[in-house]
Amino acid sequence: MDRQSNTLVNTSIYSGTDKKLGSLGSREYLIVIGGLAGIALISWGYMLYMAWAMAHMDQVNMWMPPMASKPWMAWDFFMLFVMWSVMMVAMMTPSTLPMVTMFATLNTNRRNRVQSYTPTFIFVLGYLLAWSGFSVLASIAQWLLHSAGLLTSMMNSRSDLVSGIILIVAGVYQWTPAKDACLRLCRTPLDFLMTEWRDGSKGALVMGVKHGIFCVGCCWALMLILFAVGVMNMLWVALIAAVVLIEKIMPYPGLMRAITGLALVSWGIYLLSFSFGYF
Repeated sequence: MDRQSNTLVNTSIYSGTDKKLGSLGSREYLIVIGGLAGIALISWGYMLYMAWAMAHMDQVNMWMPPMASKPWMAWDFFMLFVMWSVMMVAMMTPSTLPMVTMFATLNTNRRNRVQSYTPTFIFVLGYLLAWSGFSVLASIAQWLLHSAGLLTSMMNSRSDLVSGIILIVAGVYQWTPAKDACLRLCRTPLDFLMTEWRDGSKGALVMGVKHGIFCVGCCWALMLILFAVGVMNMLWVALIAAVVLIEKIMPYPGLMRAITGLALVSWGIYLLSFSFGYF
């Protein structure tokens, strides 16, 4: 069955004879909201604790990246991966609410018609797996920057030149067709699910991963800003998370992209000028 035929079949299944899509009941909605909120709050709690611990190293014993003169061990890389993974969960879980609630709605309609039903958490797991893959790449990038002496042991940038380049890349990406395409798919949950639907637990996992990949494609450059402002700078972690959420759920995302892109490029140019001694 080709994609167009599959779309027509799924539309028939989920919209019903009256062409009206059902909605989640209050109990199901609260479960979805509560689950996502719980995941996000635990992740934010962990991140806030890490930020506090970094500022109070004399009171707690916590992992930190090795000093530049010391070699990295497997445990160091694992802990860095955990940090990035939890950070991505904290930042991205709130913005996926529209997609997750739509997935749960479609599944509820299937269950009401005595069709196969897949737990929503499997879709969410697939989504988080995609961001775990990004966390591996981010951890490798941080390890390379740290090994090159471009990051401090507190995970702050040492180089205005590198920070400026990162900010310009992040700003320019805000204006690209790739960003537009990925964001459009993230902003239209029903269209995504109708065209990408797969039955069963494996299908839900694959859909979650695919949705996560689109979100990574949309937001990866914004996440790189943390290398310029400080990986554990919680103010910027919260600010970037807010920008991601606004882009996904608020009207006129193009205006937000234009403003953030211009601001990031201008800031990056300033840092490059400062680095070369023009200021």
